[in-house]
Amino acid sequence: MAESARVLSAEDHAESLNEYIDAGVQRAGSLGNRGPIRYDARGKLHPDILEAYWRTGFYVFEGIVDRREIDELRDDAEYLIDHAPARTGADLDSKGRPAIADEFTRPSFTFIEPLSDPWGGTDLLSGRHPTQMAQPRPAADAPDEVLFLIHGMCQIMPSGLRLYGHPDLLAIAAGINGADFTPYNDILFVKPPGLGGSVSWHQDGVTHWDSPQWDEGIHGFNFQVQLYECTPRNCLWVMPGTHKQGRIDIKRLVAENGGSERIPGAVPLMCQPGDATIVNRQALHCSFANTSPNLRVSCTFGFHRRSSVLGAHGALSQSGQEVYDEDRIFERSRVIALAIDARSQHYPDETRFDYQPFRGLRDKYRYNDETVETVLRDYNLKDLSI
Repeated sequence: MAESARVLSAEDHAESLNEYIDAGVQRAGSLGNRGPIRYDARGKLHPDILEAYWRTGFYVFEGIVDRREIDELRDDAEYLIDHAPARTGADLDSKGRPAIADEFTRPSFTFIEPLSDPWGGTDLLSGRHPTQMAQPRPAADAPDEVLFLIHGMCQIMPSGLRLYGHPDLLAIAAGINGADFTPYNDILFVKPPGLGGSVSWHQDGVTHWDSPQWDEGIHGFNFQVQLYECTPRNCLWVMPGTHKQGRIDIKRLVAENGGSERIPGAVPLMCQPGDATIVNRQALHCSFANTSPNLRVSCTFGFHRRSSVLGAHGALSQSGQEVYDEDRIFERSRVIALAIDARSQHYPDETRFDYQPFRGLRDKYRYNDETVETVLRDYNLKDLSI
């Protein structure tokens, strides 16, 4: 029987990963794709970093977000987690207090059953998760639902908006996708200790696989800024080099591995608080159910090449009837300009990032009460998903 069809206890699930984790950790150490951010003499992202990213499809930037900022992000995230509704549609939080009132058009909180794989083997998200991960049996006293996603990071977390304007992170986006890069979306992944769900093997991109302009970077990349230590048991796992292979037959890959989710060759993206990963959206990746005692909270947000987005139709969270024209791209990109100003106000001694598409518009996109309402509110309804 395939492992995804068996009901494992959380303890058995954790034990079943031991050898796979040992091999993955050893493999990760040999790739040469982690370290602090570095620039060349012209102030551009160092070519050694670019080489490692394009070779493997991912990179771990160590210590890129300082501890003061991580503490601010943790404070905001922990407040949201602690005061979120106890389950879908609840008015009270898990402690019986009035929960955070969701004031946005797109709901801020997504819940799932403990240790479940909510997307695997379904048609959700364009069916890009064709197989299902093992779903261990939670403890008898586990809640019916646990928090899985927090949407709209920039409007629900002041520190999240400031993170979105981080000059080093935006310099990475420019170094990979060009100075006129565009945003994609943002979300917080929450994996509670011993309860967090899994995300089955998938490639993020869905629209450009058959494009005549297809190449290994056409679907952009995602950041994940880690607020807590990421261990091999709760972190993202990536298959190096798969961003170069086009659309992968994931069902066949899993079937050829005897139905097991432990596909050989993957590596864990182990991180310390303040590390940030970038993962190509065409790279094959997954995360296992979190049967570990460690909380993971990942601030996740992506960026695209402008040429990949301009003229494209909506996908994933967006309707296929939507067309990403210049006005739509500009409207969603305003959040970057606002985030840069919010950050500049909070960290006045830091050199702010110069975002090319908004040069000369600094005064128009100051962070204030007016722009919170006119630019920031419900900005994620205009995400640029491809």
